[in-house]
Amino acid sequence: MAGTFSQLYIQTVFAVKGRENLIDKKWRDELCKYISGIITGKGQKSIIVNGVADHIHCFIGLKPSMSISDLMRDVKNNSSKFINEKGFIKGKFSWQEGYGAFSYSHSQIEQVYNYILNQEMHHQKKTFKEEYLEFLSRYEIDYKTDYLFDWLD
Repeated sequence: MAGTFSQLYIQTVFAVKGRENLIDKKWRDELCKYISGIITGKGQKSIIVNGVADHIHCFIGLKPSMSISDLMRDVKNNSSKFINEKGFIKGKFSWQEGYGAFSYSHSQIEQVYNYILNQEMHHQKKTFKEEYLEFLSRYEIDYKTDYLFDWLD
């Protein structure tokens, strides 16, 4: 019997609504572990989840049985519910609409892993806007400025 075999490595990036700095260091690890659990619970491989106060990166080994859009919908819905139920912030937490998704080869796993692991150090030198626009440029993704995240300048 023939099977389906794949090797798909995807980095996703998504931001807090209004780009507010709401993801506190005190509970960021718990959130990242929770997001990792959502990814794993959906039958996907969570390689690393990390971020800073205003956005999150997920590096995923994606099986073709699940679309990126369905996975990101579930990650964002369930993680915002988690944050709200835990009462981590005053008021209601939510993510901005949309996300970035970028693919990598097997040989790039370690490089991407380390990049995501070192987000705090990375963002001491570069803003999220600079980082995101660099991704779009590097991957030659056409975009309209109106459809990007809301930026805090």
